[in-house]
Amino acid sequence: MRALVLREFDTPLVLDEIDKPTAGPGQVLVQVKASGVNPLDTKIRAGKAAHARRTLPAVLGLDLAGVVEAVGPGVHDFAPGDEVFGMTGGVGDVQGTLAEYAAVDARLLARKPAVLTMREAAALPLVVITAWEGLVDRAQVHAGQKVLIHGGAGGIGHVAVQIARARGAEVFATASPSRREVVERLGAVPIDYTTTGVEEYVAQHTGGDGFDVVFDTVGGSVLDDSFTAVRTYTGHVVSALGWGTHSIAPLSFRGATYSGVFTLLPLLTGRGREHHGEIMREAAALAEAGKLRPLLDPRHFTLADITDAHAAVESGTAQGKIVIDIG
Repeated sequence: MRALVLREFDTPLVLDEIDKPTAGPGQVLVQVKASGVNPLDTKIRAGKAAHARRTLPAVLGLDLAGVVEAVGPGVHDFAPGDEVFGMTGGVGDVQGTLAEYAAVDARLLARKPAVLTMREAAALPLVVITAWEGLVDRAQVHAGQKVLIHGGAGGIGHVAVQIARARGAEVFATASPSRREVVERLGAVPIDYTTTGVEEYVAQHTGGDGFDVVFDTVGGSVLDDSFTAVRTYTGHVVSALGWGTHSIAPLSFRGATYSGVFTLLPLLTGRGREHHGEIMREAAALAEAGKLRPLLDPRHFTLADITDAHAAVESGTAQGKIVIDIG
């Protein structure tokens, strides 16, 4: 089969012919139709993502949508011909999705919603799982809450806005002026972080009380702002990028709580993979109900265009998720 192979870090991916995998016990063989590109993919290629524990040579790519070609021993939930999607590899020693076929742990998959194209479905897994683990598993977002999403027009952020709204919360989202319309279209109240300080928007939108849940998808100083923006006593801050050194004094003085999200753990450790499949089924149900849809960059890329696709992600010029068309 054709696949993109990374032989050395910080070098281009090479389109090559490699052995087609077979479905082992508990696996399904998926013909990959589309692969979503995440910023993590570009960091792994550059050798700047030690936490992904990628061993070389490697096929990168975390997200896929495709069609089941065969099922291995012990798999009863899927059959050949099923359309599926999930976050299935690309870290540790697990083959990624930038290939024509992938042998995938069936626990990571869900049936693709009929209302989504392969491209749309491939854009969702990593960002949906990250947002769900933060908002639902950790913060238990529910109706009546005020939720602040930092980076509301970004990859994780635009999905987090939709999940929080689907659970009945009133949602606010920081964004640049050029992305204000995206946030409004998703149903969130936009906050221009370039002109409005944290104390100002907390006063304006919560009467100074703070937000019930603050979800940081940006990291760095934005996580520090999150500690200042959260509600006293009952507030909860969640971050998908809480990897720096921060003072927790503002959080402690509010008696609030904090959780981190590390979405790669089930792929790296093998533990918790069933839950990723459960989240994908929840996402499929939201999509079928018209409550979840990814923002896609209008450009089309193939395996041969991977350098341009990665460049679009690294430059920040993408207007939505970049997806690679494979099948």
